Amino acid sequence: MNRRQFLSTAGLAAAPLRFARPAARYDLIIQGGRVMDPSRKLDAMRDVAIADGKIAAIHASIPAAGADVIDAHGKLVVPGLIDIHTHVARAKGGAEQCLADGVTGLIDAGSQGADRISETIAVAKAAPQPCRVLINIGRAGILPEGDTMDLKRADVAAAKDAISRNRDMIAGVKARLSRDVAGPNDYEVLRRAQEVASSFNIPVMIHMGQTVSPLSKLFPILKKGDIVTHMFAPPPNSIIDESGHILPEVMAARKRGVIFDLGNGRTGHLRWDMADRILKAGFLPDTFSTDWTPEGRASGVIDFPNVMSKFLMLGMPLEHVIACATVNASRAFPVFHGKGTLKTGAPADIAILELREGSFDFDDNYKNQRTGRQRLFPSATVLGGKRVGARG
Repeated sequence: MNRRQFLSTAGLAAAPLRFARPAARYDLIIQGGRVMDPSRKLDAMRDVAIADGKIAAIHASIPAAGADVIDAHGKLVVPGLIDIHTHVARAKGGAEQCLADGVTGLIDAGSQGADRISETIAVAKAAPQPCRVLINIGRAGILPEGDTMDLKRADVAAAKDAISRNRDMIAGVKARLSRDVAGPNDYEVLRRAQEVASSFNIPVMIHMGQTVSPLSKLFPILKKGDIVTHMFAPPPNSIIDESGHILPEVMAARKRGVIFDLGNGRTGHLRWDMADRILKAGFLPDTFSTDWTPEGRASGVIDFPNVMSKFLMLGMPLEHVIACATVNASRAFPVFHGKGTLKTGAPADIAILELREGSFDFDDNYKNQRTGRQRLFPSATVLGGKRVGARG
């Protein structure tokens, strides 16, 4: 062996060994879906990998490498839905039913007041997904004769005491202001709700529509982070005037950070012609919510994807519809901060939905029916990185 051959052989021996990098190990991979994440302006065919309960990677193709796999071909993969206005405490298993619909975060919005708030809190604590409670300023909660028709029920001291004892679970105050709930007490009820909420730096959610007082009187005492639900309620005292203009007090409220929410519900809240006029005026909702009840699940509301589909029928882009149910809603309450997104490192809360084409009937709250050509259906749900069920 000559000198050149020796040096060449020695060089090969000294070269560092190179090994192929092992494939990353994931717990669950959602394959082949149309991933829509408005928080990242992402709308593309992607695989989503999950490890240790968090989003680990999103790529065009991710090898399964022994991971559990959900086949999402032909479906939408979106952040878990967040419903900021429900009454799941009114039904045994309500939170679980919503979870099967893709709802990975919930607010029970005022089912009970100070007298029985512990019952709603118990339901919220037992829910499989994060769930918090809004305390009704009416200490007896929702009443057929009106929560605060007797003003003495709007008990500031009782509400403050209940929140002090349950601050980890009570996320805000609910003030229902319709004429059959508060009557002429609506302004004072809202003022008292703000007195309670301001003491704990939490929001007030108002149930508007058909109030005795005009919104021009009520809205100026709403603060940043407060929520107006049932924003499409018809007159008297809707958010739009007869000439088609959004009230200046409504515009001012949005400008200072008040959130405007759908609150579908069953009675008195959503009417198609009002939705047409308000959307035409360019005043789109910030968030969607169902105002879920067992009765609503049977008709009118059905489930959160069905409520979202109503606004596809009304002409809202799919991306905006998804945003109203995910990233926008995540900003309303601290418990949901960091959710409503599929960014790497975020909690792996995911809704898999099927967007079907066809002919679908949708109801408002006034027995008016319209037909749309698309409807979202729940297909599967992932909560904290685990597949948790689906509804057929």
